[in-house]
Amino acid sequence: MTKTVLIFGDSNTYGTPPAHARGEYRRFGPETRWPTVMHAALGPEWTLIEDGLPGRTTNRADPIMGAHMDGQLGLRIALESNGPIDLLIIMLGTNDLQTHHASTVAQIVGGLAGLLAIARTEPYQLRHNGFDILLVAPPTVLEQGTFRETSLGAHEKSRDLPFAIAQLADHWGIAFLDAGAHIKPSRLDGIHFEPEDHIILGNAIAAKVAAL
Repeated sequence: MTKTVLIFGDSNTYGTPPAHARGEYRRFGPETRWPTVMHAALGPEWTLIEDGLPGRTTNRADPIMGAHMDGQLGLRIALESNGPIDLLIIMLGTNDLQTHHASTVAQIVGGLAGLLAIARTEPYQLRHNGFDILLVAPPTVLEQGTFRETSLGAHEKSRDLPFAIAQLADHWGIAFLDAGAHIKPSRLDGIHFEPEDHIILGNAIAAKVAAL
């Protein structure tokens, strides 16, 4: 019997390459993206659902990209349009660090807590016959390169995020992985992952999932 994993994230889940300029629209192929690398490592007993939306936040509309960037809206849609799932993997928080959101570490953790609350509600758990959750802390943002102007203060706050997210995961009794313990974002834009880092992260998360 196969199991299904839903991966819910932003552009680094979607597979956006490091950007040379704003407005680029590119995507790594399935041989590179960390969700599909993870899926290949887990084997045929798993089915993968990729839900990565570039610009997605934990719980905020974006003034430029739109209200649908709110992860709480997106998670409800994902849980109601897919399934049943056995595992939900969430990796969000990087876009909340953009200067125009003015989010603190506590507010980002609060946004993630809201996502956990949605996922743990009885209607969604019953709809999917119960599912586990793995919370992944994104790696530290580098205030350099293509997106430097929208990342004021992001580096310092992102350094504090993994510990805070780990505390949240422990409080909820769910699995946790720190992506920054395995990879760093590209120096080209300070946010997105190079191909080799996608592969490293995909294998690291596969090992974590296999051990759950």
